[in-house]
Amino acid sequence: MSKHSRRSFLKASGGVLAVGAIGGLTMSCRKAPKQVEGKWPGFDYAMCNESMMDLPFAEQCKIVGDAGYTGIEIAPFTLVKKGVGEISQAQRKEMVKAMTDNGLTCAGLHWLLAPPPRGLHFTTPDDALRAKSVGYLNELIDFCGDLGGKAMIFGSPKQRNTLDISIDEAKKHFADGLAAVADHAQQRGVQVLIEPLDKSQTDVVNTTAEAMEIVDKIDHPAIQTMFDFHNTVDETLSFEAIITKYFKFIQHVHVQEMNGKYLGTGDAATKYVKAFQTLKDLGYNKWVSLEVFDFTPGGKKIAEESIKVLKEIESRIS
Repeated sequence: MSKHSRRSFLKASGGVLAVGAIGGLTMSCRKAPKQVEGKWPGFDYAMCNESMMDLPFAEQCKIVGDAGYTGIEIAPFTLVKKGVGEISQAQRKEMVKAMTDNGLTCAGLHWLLAPPPRGLHFTTPDDALRAKSVGYLNELIDFCGDLGGKAMIFGSPKQRNTLDISIDEAKKHFADGLAAVADHAQQRGVQVLIEPLDKSQTDVVNTTAEAMEIVDKIDHPAIQTMFDFHNTVDETLSFEAIITKYFKFIQHVHVQEMNGKYLGTGDAATKYVKAFQTLKDLGYNKWVSLEVFDFTPGGKKIAEESIKVLKEIESRIS
C-alpha cells in the first residue's frame, strides 16, 4: 500500500462507523499474558483495531487475543458517531472487561483527530477551532485513561497540515496545543506521542528530529515521541540509529511492512531484525503495535500472519 493510500484511508475513514462496536462486550476468559521467570519474555505486542472496525469491539478483542497479542490499540473514530463523549462510563467499563476477558490491555489510542468529529484542526490559525481541537484532545485523554491506556499517538496528518500559515507557525501551534494538555495527560497517566510522518502525508513534523524539537520545547514528561517503520521515508538515519539516538523519548513502536501491508507480505522478517535487536539491547519494554493500512485480507488474517513474523524476528535476535 502506498503512502497515498494511507492518506486515502484517512479520507475514507471519516464516513465509516462501527455501529456495533459498543455492544455485546462479554467474552469468555482466556489465559493471562506469558511470564517466563528468569528469561527475557519477548516484546509486548498489540494490534490496532481499525482493520476490524465493522465488528463489535468484543469480537475485535477476541481476534486480537486469540492471535497471541496482549494489547489492542484503538482508533477512536471507529467507535463513535460524533465523538468519544457519547461513550458512557458504563460502556467504557464494558470495553475494559472485553479486553480483560481476552487477555488484553489497552495499548493506547491513535488517529486521534480523524473524524468523527469532523472539522477539527490542531494547527489552524483559527483560534476558536484550535481551542476546540485542543478540547477534544483532552476528552481523548480521559477516554484513554478510562480504558487503562498509557500512550496516545498523535499522527492525524490532515488535522495538523499548514493552513495558509508557515510551517514554523504551524509547529508553534502544535507545541502550544500539546503544552496545554500536558498536565492533564500526566494526571491521567497518559503520554501524548508526536508521530513523525513523511512529506507525502503532512508538511508538519516529518522526522524524529523535528518531533524532538517540539518535545524539547515543551519539556514535559507527558509529551514524547514514538517510532514507526512505515514513516521513516524522510529520515536520514537507519532504523537502529534513530532508535539509539532518541531511545529515551521513544515511548511506542508501530510496525508493518514498509508499504503498509500486514507483516509477511514483504521483507520485514529480515529487514527489521537489527532494529528489534537494538530495541532489546536498549531495554525497550513498551508496546510494539501492529498498524496496517490495507484491510482487504481481514483482521483475523492480518493478526495471525503478522504475529508469526513478529515471533520470527524475535527468534533471530540474541
